[in-house]
Amino acid sequence: MFASIRKYTTTSPDEVTRKVIEEFVPLISKFPGFLSYSCINAGNGDYASVSVFETREQAEQSNAEAAKWVAASLANLIRGAAQVMAGEVTVRTER
Repeated sequence: MFASIRKYTTTSPDEVTRKVIEEFVPLISKFPGFLSYSCINAGNGDYASVSVFETREQAEQSNAEAAKWVAASLANLIRGAAQVMAGEVTVRTER
């Protein structure tokens, strides 16, 4: 299992959340190997997403697709470039 974390700085977390729910979640949930997707509003314009996929390649492909979607749909809401990291999930627990 592999995860991709993307961190953004936004001028409107609420608008980003709305667009993610309406546009990006339906898109990413159809990607091969998709397991989960979460967003985090950390305050002060900091916003992050965590995508989990079955393989590294699928997680990396999600980063490429997310970058395209952000450029097309969120360009006016995001300041600067996203910080991106991806890697193997080494610990996971759920309730």
